[in-house]
Amino acid sequence: MAVSLKVNGTSHNVPAEPDTPLLYVLRNDLALNGAKFGCGLAQCGACTVLVDGKPVRSCITPIGSLGGVEITTIEGLGTAAKPHPLQKAFIHEQAAQCGYCINGMIMSAKELLDRKPNATEGEVKKALAGNLCRCGTHNRIVGAVLRAGRELGGQTNGHIGGRI
Repeated sequence: MAVSLKVNGTSHNVPAEPDTPLLYVLRNDLALNGAKFGCGLAQCGACTVLVDGKPVRSCITPIGSLGGVEITTIEGLGTAAKPHPLQKAFIHEQAAQCGYCINGMIMSAKELLDRKPNATEGEVKKALAGNLCRCGTHNRIVGAVLRAGRELGGQTNGHIGGRI
């Protein structure tokens, strides 16, 4: 059976069963490897993508539930030559240590900044609470999101350790 998905602005027909997790289709069929397999239980956020602008855990989202929606992965945000402001901010703040969680963090942060570019430090922490980082770079991650918010036109109210 083929399922039709629109990912990063491009329509795809993938030969998969409707109960196949979106993460498997993104990685195995579409070669979009930004979303990571972390826990497989929607608890760590490494697999986060946006579905119609809302963060979704792709490891538990069956593709059969995604007809007519727009799916955005980290690959749909920017390129190496022209990164999205969030990607630039994460690089500038050196927010990634091992990097495994970062793509999910960026996708959750994108939803927040799309909705509220002037998010406070507290709002950033709340928005990223479902994304786990085992390396302990949470302060740098929050700083990167606040930096991106400023670049996207918001007025951030938060400061992380005097670095911002």
